[in-house]
Amino acid sequence: MNFDFSPYFKKYEALVSKGDEAFEHVRQAYAECVKCEEKCADCCHALFDLTLIEALYINHKFKEKIKESQKADLLERANRADRRVHKIKRQAYRDLQAGKSEDEILAGLARERVRCPLLNEADLCDLYDNRPLTCRFYGIPTAIGDQGHTCGKSGFKKGEQYPTVNLDSINNQLQQISAELIRDLKSRYLKLSDMLVPLSMALLTLYDEDYLGIGEEKVAEPAPRKKRQRRTL
Repeated sequence: MNFDFSPYFKKYEALVSKGDEAFEHVRQAYAECVKCEEKCADCCHALFDLTLIEALYINHKFKEKIKESQKADLLERANRADRRVHKIKRQAYRDLQAGKSEDEILAGLARERVRCPLLNEADLCDLYDNRPLTCRFYGIPTAIGDQGHTCGKSGFKKGEQYPTVNLDSINNQLQQISAELIRDLKSRYLKLSDMLVPLSMALLTLYDEDYLGIGEEKVAEPAPRKKRQRRTL
């Protein structure tokens, strides 16, 4: 694909850098509450989605950094995780159609556990340096939709005030970068900038010209018409 994604990746990485600074600020101020350590993989089983720019970035780093000998196994793990996520989301949709409240459904999704395909057998992340923002904030207080969240293994106490990362603001900035990318790609699919996918799907997807809607849409050739046989008496 003849398109330079690096300017958009740099904008994303700048946001990541700010996120890491926010995490370190909280860790230093509340060292006794932040329990994150190597091989603590609680966050690696959480259910969450990626914006387009994050999905493209993860896909790019997967191709760039993972050895060819490891890719097949990792993609198989991604396939298993993606099937599991699909079943969970399908059930959530059915529950919504059946009248279950959105808050109740979201609370149920927060309790679901799906092993991240990037989590290897040693309980370490195969792309740790390039992990998504959601992973980087896990372990400190966050808020989304006016609802506060924190890691169950942390020492933060319910009802007390702590510095909190506003994930709605972070997601808006990610969506803005995605929208700029889609605009500059001159994509036919403007709604791609609103796309959210699980990390497993980001690894499995081929982000080529057809997927991103670049260039003229290919029109499928009609199937050849069958010749009618003449009936003879």
